[in-house]
Amino acid sequence: MNHDRADAARRGLYYSHPACLEHDPRALSPGHPDTPERLIALESALAERDWLGWERRPAPSAAEAQLLLVHTPRHVAGIRELCEAGGGAIDPDTFVGEASYRAALHAAGGACAMARDLLAGDSEVAFCAVRPSGHHAEPGRAMGFCLFDNIAVAAATALADLGPRRVFVLDWDVHAGNGTAEIFRHRTDVLFASIHQAGLFPGTGPLSDAGSGEGEGYTINLPVPPGSGEPLWIGLLREVVLPAAATFGPQLVLVSAGFDAHVRDPLANCSLQTDSFARMSSLVRDFARSRSVGLGLVLEGGYNKEVLAECVCATLSALAGVSAPRDPGERPTAQELAMIARAKAQVGNYWPL
Repeated sequence: MNHDRADAARRGLYYSHPACLEHDPRALSPGHPDTPERLIALESALAERDWLGWERRPAPSAAEAQLLLVHTPRHVAGIRELCEAGGGAIDPDTFVGEASYRAALHAAGGACAMARDLLAGDSEVAFCAVRPSGHHAEPGRAMGFCLFDNIAVAAATALADLGPRRVFVLDWDVHAGNGTAEIFRHRTDVLFASIHQAGLFPGTGPLSDAGSGEGEGYTINLPVPPGSGEPLWIGLLREVVLPAAATFGPQLVLVSAGFDAHVRDPLANCSLQTDSFARMSSLVRDFARSRSVGLGLVLEGGYNKEVLAECVCATLSALAGVSAPRDPGERPTAQELAMIARAKAQVGNYWPL
């Protein structure tokens, strides 16, 4: 790689599209937490910082064939037809309007474009700021604010069309990534790891669930108790997730980047701080860089819009190596060390840790 291309590769890529602002569940559910203002606040904060030097790229619309790599034809048609009819409620949490299908296409398409550009060597790191979110959408079911599983569509597109044979997907949203887990449950070309608050919506992701059939071992579920903070989250990432991923040997790393494990998020009860996400980002960045593979993050949850903006700015700075988050010096408690040991024992049945 020549000098100019090497410099370009270290400048992060940022994907978004105005259509993602047009999806607004409040038209049918006043007070719904997934608002366009989440993205507006996030992008306003980045604009004030001159986008941290990242290159902005449009999130294109996904092709239906890409959606069908992970979703059933009935599901895709059902979302499209409901939106064309003016929208409605899918379940008590999930609503669509006329513009929601277009927004969802750009959300999935942005994740796919990000994967394509990372694999082409356009950058080492990328961030896809889109909505609606995706990681709860199962093959035949929209739920939890999610219509199509954006990160799963991107991973499946990469594996089908872009060359890699193995993709690692990490989900650090506070809610278990049930949709992504179900989509890849039986597969061995995707290693999926989810750190999430136990007992929270959607109620899935026990430590014992390691995937099914040939895919057993390729799903890592790491539930943490309410109130869990950085020492436990970082401990699980360092001692369980990344060692397993190292053995798996991914050729692309994707992250379902929810920021709702923050202590000030209204929908959960974990205790991460803004810098916690920067530290997790740095760890995953170093992992990807040590293997010369691209790292792409796709926005999921985060429902305090000011906190979301702070966290994304800190994350992008860490991914680009602009700031090196200082270790706060906190260490896991004896109880947390026991949780990490249990997780290592479970995951160690499948991967050397």
